[in-house]
Amino acid sequence: MKQLKDLDLSLELDKKMYKKKLKVLQYEMLNAQQFLFNNKIGLILAFEGMDAAGKGGAIKRLTERIDPRGLVVHPISAPQPHELRYHYMHRFWRKLPQHGQIAIFDRSWYGRVLVERIEKFATEDEWKRAYEEINNFEAQLTDGDYIMMKFWIHIDSEEQLKRFNDRAEDPYKSWKLTDEDWRNREKFDLYSEAADEMFAKTDTEDAPWHLISGNNKFHARVQVLKEIIEHIEKEATRRGLQMTNVFETQQAAEEEVVATIELPVNTKERKKSKKRKQVKK
Repeated sequence: MKQLKDLDLSLELDKKMYKKKLKVLQYEMLNAQQFLFNNKIGLILAFEGMDAAGKGGAIKRLTERIDPRGLVVHPISAPQPHELRYHYMHRFWRKLPQHGQIAIFDRSWYGRVLVERIEKFATEDEWKRAYEEINNFEAQLTDGDYIMMKFWIHIDSEEQLKRFNDRAEDPYKSWKLTDEDWRNREKFDLYSEAADEMFAKTDTEDAPWHLISGNNKFHARVQVLKEIIEHIEKEATRRGLQMTNVFETQQAAEEEVVATIELPVNTKERKKSKKRKQVKK
């Protein structure tokens, strides 16, 4: 069973190696996107984690090099008044990607068993019932033409405090820090407990949770990309497909076409060739 206490938060990646790995993985992610598009398979990625854990940074590097036409990122906040008139899953059904496209949820339907549970926005019966509702929702999608992955990026309390203070002092990042973030920090342990229960009840083979050590941002960003690519390859095999490199295949085909074309010889070359033949005679 996956639990936060089992994460090794000391994992690190130096900047030089980070840049090398990131470049390779971003290329592989672009190829994976083309594979999904060509086979009309939708990819749904849900990101959860502690405040300032690095979800936004991981999403930025994930999407940096892929085709923006086949991608949408949904930043999820508290439901709007008109959304409260529906079942809480309604707004997420409306944001699902087309087959062959990618949808990323920065926060997700798991708010029902996290913030809504802890802040008592949902009754105990509602958030306990939500585990089965969420599993059914995800099963309907993964039984069809969707691949789904869920990420929890985790940092410890000390690292979170450091990042909060850094944000407060940086005019370009201060907007990220709110009074609500400081209040949530006081409930760090409650969120950890709720997360562990969430993993236990919603980690399934077809819609797995991936727990990412986030104290080192470089490690977290690379690990997210790596696990996405590996899971897409696994799901391709399960569907009887093979995820080949689209770009290398295209290049090889183009080179083959060029090789079959008889290039015209210019006039001067013809004359030189004719003279050489006459000399030989």
